[in-house]
Formats: sequence, structure tokens, C-alpha cells
Amino acid sequence: MNNVYSVTQVNLYIKNMFIKDYALNNIYIKGEVSNCKYHTSGHIYFTLKDDKGQMACVMFAGQRSGLKFQLKEGQSVIALGSVNVYERDGKYQLYAREILLDGSGILHQKYEELKKKLEEEGLFAGTHKKAIPAYPKKIGIVTAKTGAALQDIINIATRRNPYIQLILYPAQVQGDGAAKTIATGIHKLDRLGVDTIIVGRGGGSIEDLWAFNEEIVARAIYTCKTPIISAVGHETDVTIADFVSDLRAPTPSAAAELAVPDWKNIIYNLEAYNQNLNRIMQKKINAYRGEIKQLSLRLNYASPIYQIRQKRQLLIDLEQKLDHLITNIVLKKKHQMDIYIEKLQGLSPLSKLNKGYALVLNSDNKVVNKLDKVTVGEKVRISVTDGDVVAEVTECIKKERV
Repeated sequence: MNNVYSVTQVNLYIKNMFIKDYALNNIYIKGEVSNCKYHTSGHIYFTLKDDKGQMACVMFAGQRSGLKFQLKEGQSVIALGSVNVYERDGKYQLYAREILLDGSGILHQKYEELKKKLEEEGLFAGTHKKAIPAYPKKIGIVTAKTGAALQDIINIATRRNPYIQLILYPAQVQGDGAAKTIATGIHKLDRLGVDTIIVGRGGGSIEDLWAFNEEIVARAIYTCKTPIISAVGHETDVTIADFVSDLRAPTPSAAAELAVPDWKNIIYNLEAYNQNLNRIMQKKINAYRGEIKQLSLRLNYASPIYQIRQKRQLLIDLEQKLDHLITNIVLKKKHQMDIYIEKLQGLSPLSKLNKGYALVLNSDNKVVNKLDKVTVGEKVRISVTDGDVVAEVTECIKKERV
């Protein structure tokens, strides 16, 4: 009795066995839908059955984004998911991640296999993508000549630019041989020398769009030298052609929008470029004019004539300054001379003599300015303004100081 396990332990053990089985973690199961219930939580609970058995299934709310139709009783579907054990009930069930209506499941598997193969070969790499021309003249179109996709492309392209040339290669876009005609159309338009090629058709089921999932079309797009815009189906439809092409458009109408520039925007941009160019040119012209003016001034300044004029003007200014300085000096000296003259006149004996004074010299010709310079009986010379008087001293009278 030592090897006794609880129910939970056994269920966990079995669950781990399911988890470790690679085949059960990514398996397609085909069957008829029964007991289908949409829970308020968003989960879908249903049963898949055939004539000999049945299996419980659940699709959680988080996986429902991949469900493109309403799951109903009696539908034949193919469910992709993992088989595991629900521990509480001890039952295994399918946890569905994707559900396809029967008939498309095999195609979906082929789609995934080809997608993986081409991706590993590098056909989806961004380094191989070519830029879509901004201003094309010729647009090639590979699609059915009677489809709505062609009319959408023509209407939008004509509205956006009535001068652009549209060249159609009428291809079969559905059924046997469609992929070959699409590839042929790509090759022929590539050799014709168009600027851009639009490859596409309207929406539909995976069977309707299958031609654009064929390897021949993928390789034709990859080897094409002309940029290609894929426009297959509606926005939710994604084909192999979308991955290989240089640009994917969600619809044919969107492809026309991407391929054909609006001529009104072109004119607007040209006017804006023209204004910007004029502004730049005017700015450069003004700058060059300013530079020329500066150079002209420098040239005039450096010219001999200008230098001679400048030196001449400088000499004139210096001459005027010198004259002014000389005049000031002369006036100053004259003023000083007048002062000296006044002083000399004040000191001159003649001026004194003119005022009634006389110069007395003794017999030794020395000025007599005191009584002790002469003696009684000595002859003295008295100088006046017009001559000399010789006299004899008869008396010396000394003044008393007050």
C-alpha cells in the first residue's frame, strides 16, 4: 500500500505527460461542432465529434480575436490548439487557439509552411524592399479586368492625378492557373518599364485569395525590379504576397492612394518649394550684396586714389592744425611780450625821467641813491630826458624818517 496516489496527483501526472508531448501541443483536429455555448466571460465551450467519437473543447476569450465567424452547431471545422487535462474533472480537452471552417484548414497549414520557408530564405527581409516612387508616370496593374478592385484603382488614381498612365495586365485572380497568370503579368509589366506595379484583388475567403499565397507569385514579386504594392482583399486579409511585396496596402483603393500622388498636393508642395527657394535665394543675394559692399569699401580704401585723397585730407587737416597752433603760439608770445614791455617800461630809467625823475651819477659814475655816495664840493652828472647837467654839490641835507 506504499504506492498509493491521490486523484489530484494522478491528474497532474497525466497532465505533465500531455504537456511534454509536442504533437499534442500544436495539433489540428477536424470535427463537427456540437454543444456550442458562448459564456458570459467570453469563453466558448463546445464539442468536436465525428461518427465514432467526441472531444470537449474550449476557446478562451483571449484567443477569440482569431475567430472570423460565428461558431454554430453542426459546422464542420478544423481547430488548432493543444490537448491537455482539466484537473478538476480528470478529463482531457482541446484548448483551441484558432478555428477554421473545414476546407480552409489544409490551406492554412500550407500557408504557414510556405510562409516559414520563404521567410527563412529571406524573401520577407526589409533589406530587399524597394522604395515606392514619389512621382510616377506609369502605374502597372495586375488584377481581373472585370473586378471591383480595378474600378476602385482607376477611380482613385484618376481623381488624384488625371495625367498618370495606367497599364492593366488582365490576370485571373481566382481558381486553377490564377497564380501563373499573376506571375506572368508581373514579369511583363516589369519588362515594360512602369514605375510602380499594383498587384491585388478584392476580399474573399482563403480559398478565393489562394492564388496570392502561391510560391510562383511570391518569387515573381521578389525578383521584380519594379517596386510592387500588394493590395489583396480587405484589411484583415494577409497573404504571402503581402509579406514579399515592397509595400502592403490593406485594400486596392488604399494601394491607389499610396501609388499615385495627389496632383493638388504636388502643386502645393511646388509652390511651397518655390517660395522657400525664393526666400533662400533672396537671403543669399542680400548676403552677397552685403559682402560685395564690404569688399568694395575695402577696395576703395586700398586704392591709390583713395589713399592719396586721404593723405591729402590728412595734410590739409595737419596744416590747419599747425596754422592754428602757430597762431595760438604767436598770440601767446605776443601777449607775453606785451607783458614784458610793460614791465620793461616800468623799469626803464627813461620812463622815470619822463615823469620828472633824474639819474644822478657821482664822479665815479656810480648811481647816487644815498647821501653817503657823494661829498660836498664833488661834481655830479644829472641825466634828464634830453641830456646831462653837470653840477657841484654844495650841501647834503638828510631827511628824518617818520
